[in-house]
Amino acid sequence: MEQGNYSVGLDIGTTKIVAIIGKKNEYSKIEILGIGKSKSLGVHRGVVNNITQTIKSIQQAVEQAETNSGLKIGSVVVGIAGQHIRSLQHSDYITRKDSEEVINEDDLDSLCNQVYKLIMLPGEEIIHVLPQEYKVDGQAEIKEPIGMYGGRLEANFHVVVGQVSSIKNVGRCIKSAGLDLGNITLEPLASADAVLSMEEKEAGVALIDIGGGTTDLAIFKDGIIRHTAVIPFGGGVITEDIKEGCSIIEKQAESLKVRFGSAWPGENKDNEIVSIQGLRGREPKEITLKNLSKIIHARVVEIIEQVYVEIKNYGHDEQKKKLIAGIVLTGGGSQLKHLKQLVEYITGMDTRIGYPNEHLAGDSDEEVASPLYATAVGLLMNAIRNQERKSAMHVNTIRKEAEPVMAGFEEESTANPRKKERKSVFDKWSEKLKDFLDNAE
Repeated sequence: MEQGNYSVGLDIGTTKIVAIIGKKNEYSKIEILGIGKSKSLGVHRGVVNNITQTIKSIQQAVEQAETNSGLKIGSVVVGIAGQHIRSLQHSDYITRKDSEEVINEDDLDSLCNQVYKLIMLPGEEIIHVLPQEYKVDGQAEIKEPIGMYGGRLEANFHVVVGQVSSIKNVGRCIKSAGLDLGNITLEPLASADAVLSMEEKEAGVALIDIGGGTTDLAIFKDGIIRHTAVIPFGGGVITEDIKEGCSIIEKQAESLKVRFGSAWPGENKDNEIVSIQGLRGREPKEITLKNLSKIIHARVVEIIEQVYVEIKNYGHDEQKKKLIAGIVLTGGGSQLKHLKQLVEYITGMDTRIGYPNEHLAGDSDEEVASPLYATAVGLLMNAIRNQERKSAMHVNTIRKEAEPVMAGFEEESTANPRKKERKSVFDKWSEKLKDFLDNAE
């Protein structure tokens, strides 16, 4: 099977690296063809800090996915996160040459490309330019200006920025692992694609993705991305706290957290004790579950309070910006017992756990439908969209070459801007990123 028939998402996380192969079936659901997983050894808090180890981990995950599926992986869509990620709001406008012509997608591209030229801080690069609302000749709150008449086209943008060195390092790892970089996507946006419904995005929702190294936030309202943030703490720092607080090794701390951990200390009785095997013949260590929960609770409260500050910074307290659908928790950290109740207690907002099963075919493995794989599934969805867009452009090109233009139809073809073969802003960003990474070699 050629890679044109399937797509690949690659989640380079702090604790694990996941390669996931899939395609859309006849019901527009995603069929998982293969999955590979390896321990992530060269990533700290979402940022690559050991190129050699990361390349090895990527190759292990890719080989496992190829073995499980019997397919060959060429191009991948990769997620990016880390504390170097920041976002900002920006407004910009263009004055159109001919206001008697309707606004088309080229006008929107011109406006977006203008934002890509913004001067960032030294060492920073724009990752995403996400349009919010448009204005045409002063008329506000327009979601889709295509087909309208107007001379001045304005828009508010959500701009996501990252460190050039971190982006280069990710690209270098992909290339050195023998893969092509199809696209790069902010991880909370990928997770949001996988677990949020359109109704939630319209009503207003905050997605909190608790990973091993970072906690990612994406806020949607009226179907539009409004705010993103990356908190540089995740499940890994909770494990570290347990290790220090109980004087045990990391492996035991992680096992304790997963098997007995709770975000709510009141749920444990004083006499509930777990015994940990001593190292190399030493005496076993006894730990009360109440103490374990207190350690976990302290760190989780800190993480959620930081996220809640970001939600308030967005303006959730204002009536127009209220997040009616509340909070959706996903990622490996969301599986911690009683976390949902604690988040509701701190924020006062309705909360649910987000599973990426809505978009998956019915016969998908239960493991893939876990919050652990939300980002990987979202990246796969992004890869499938890219593939569909390229296929559509290819078909349009073939049609253009095959069908002669008949006299009298030239006007119709220019009047319908949607039928023009064109590249999206994401395609242009992807090409720009590839050139940027090639030049960095």
